[in-house]
Amino acid sequence: MTQRADLAHLMDRLAVDALLTGYARAVDDGEWAGYLALFTADGRADYRGAGGIEGPVGEVARWLAETMRLFPVRQHLIVNRRIGIETPDGYRGDRAEAQADYLNPMRLESAPDGAGGPPEGPTAPNFVSGGRYAFTLSRTAEGWRIRTVTVHEKWRGTGELFAGQ
Repeated sequence: MTQRADLAHLMDRLAVDALLTGYARAVDDGEWAGYLALFTADGRADYRGAGGIEGPVGEVARWLAETMRLFPVRQHLIVNRRIGIETPDGYRGDRAEAQADYLNPMRLESAPDGAGGPPEGPTAPNFVSGGRYAFTLSRTAEGWRIRTVTVHEKWRGTGELFAGQ
């Protein structure tokens, strides 16, 4: 590869990395218009591996917006990113695949005792899960976009896992 090709490849990897970060932030912040903007027009999302639904991204975004209301405090981390962009012949590709592990702690809306106020006591999340995302991505006129995302949850538990109880 030439230096120019290496630089183009590096810029693509940085753009895909920023896209994956944008995905996590949009879900965590409940920015559903921003979430939709991360996908291609024919984008699809599959959350069945974590007990959710699969379908066109607009339908899934509506489901997420409703479901995530139960967890107003959420901050999932996307780590161990593996990004493949190049075509087999070494030329700059317009498609990419990425896998990334996630850790997803969330807090319920109401207090653990059901009083409806802010949770008291330890600051541990009420719900934690971990797993892996599989993304397919496409280069568009607007830049890299998610074509599909599939969630593969590996485990889940309560916040007690992290509260030292």
